[in-house]
Amino acid sequence: MNITPLVWIITILVTIAFFVYEFFAHVRKPHEPTIGESARWSAFYIGLALLFGVGIGMTSGWTYGGEYFAGYLTEKALSIDNLFVFLLVMTGFAVPKAYQQKVLMIGIVIALILRGGFIAVGATLIENLSWVFYLFGALLLFLAWRQAFGDHETNPADGRFMRFVRRHLPVTDEYHEDRLTVKKNSRRFVTPMLLTIIAIGFIDLVFAVDSIPAIYGLTNEAYIVFTANAFALMGLRQLFFLIGGLLERLVYLSQGLAVILAFIGVKLVFHALHVNELPFINGGEHVEWVPEIPIWFSLVFIGATIAVATTASLLKTRGDRRSESLTTEGHGR
Repeated sequence: MNITPLVWIITILVTIAFFVYEFFAHVRKPHEPTIGESARWSAFYIGLALLFGVGIGMTSGWTYGGEYFAGYLTEKALSIDNLFVFLLVMTGFAVPKAYQQKVLMIGIVIALILRGGFIAVGATLIENLSWVFYLFGALLLFLAWRQAFGDHETNPADGRFMRFVRRHLPVTDEYHEDRLTVKKNSRRFVTPMLLTIIAIGFIDLVFAVDSIPAIYGLTNEAYIVFTANAFALMGLRQLFFLIGGLLERLVYLSQGLAVILAFIGVKLVFHALHVNELPFINGGEHVEWVPEIPIWFSLVFIGATIAVATTASLLKTRGDRRSESLTTEGHGR
C-alpha cells in the first residue's frame, strides 16, 4: 500500500474527531444508555468499519481488503474479551451505572493510544529485523495457552497492582459523582473512580501486548493495523451496554480467542521461516517448503472460530439454565 503522510494525518484526525464527538455528545453528561441508543450507534460503527474495508479493497486491492477484514475481526473479538475484563473491574469497584460510560470512554482512549505506540514500534521492528516474526509467533503461542488455561475469574480490582496503588495513594471509600479526586479536611484524596481508570489503563497495556502481534501476523501494513484497531475500538462503549449480560454467557470466548491466537502464532512462525536470516536455522537460508497461509484462509478460519465459540457458548448457557430450571421445579415438587 502507498499511504502518504497526508492520508495518515487525515485518518488520525478523523479518529480523534470521532472520540471527541463521543465524549461531548454522549459521555460528558452521566447517564445509562438505553438499548435503542446502544444498538443504533453499534450498528453505525460496525457499518462504518465494513464500508472502510470495502473502500480499501476497491482502492488498494482485495488482498489488502482481506487483511483488513481479518484484522478487524480479530481485534473486535479481542476487544469483546477486553470488555469482559472491564466488566469485572467495574463490578469489583462497584462503579455506578451512570458513570460507567466515562470509565469505558477513558479506557478505550487509553487502549487506542497504547496500541498506536505498539503499532509504531512493531512496524519499525518488522522493517528492520526479520527474526522478530519468530518472537511475535512465540509470544502469541504463549498468550494462546494463557488465554485457554489462565484464571479469568480473578478480581482485577483486588490484584497485586491495585493493592500497590492503594498503599501509595490516599483513597476515599465512596464515589463523589464522577470526580477523580476530592478535597477533605484540607487534604486531597483520590476516589474509586480514579482507581478504576488506573486499573483499566493497566489492563489496556496487557491487551495491547496481545492484540498488536496478533494483527501483525495477518498484515505487515501499519495503516491497516491502525485502522483495524481504531474501528474495533469505536463503538465498543455502546456494545458494552448493548450486549450487557451476554458477556457472561460467552463462556467459550477465551477458548475461541486462544485458537485464533495460536493459529496466527503458527502463521507468524511459518512466515519467519520463509524470510529466515538467522544463521543457526537452515544455515541462514529461507525455508521454502513451509507453506504460506493465504489471507482468505485466515479470514475464513477466524470468522468460523468466532462463530463456533459464540454458538457453543450460547448453547451451553441455555442448556445450563434449562437444567437449573428443571432441578428447581423438581425440588419444588
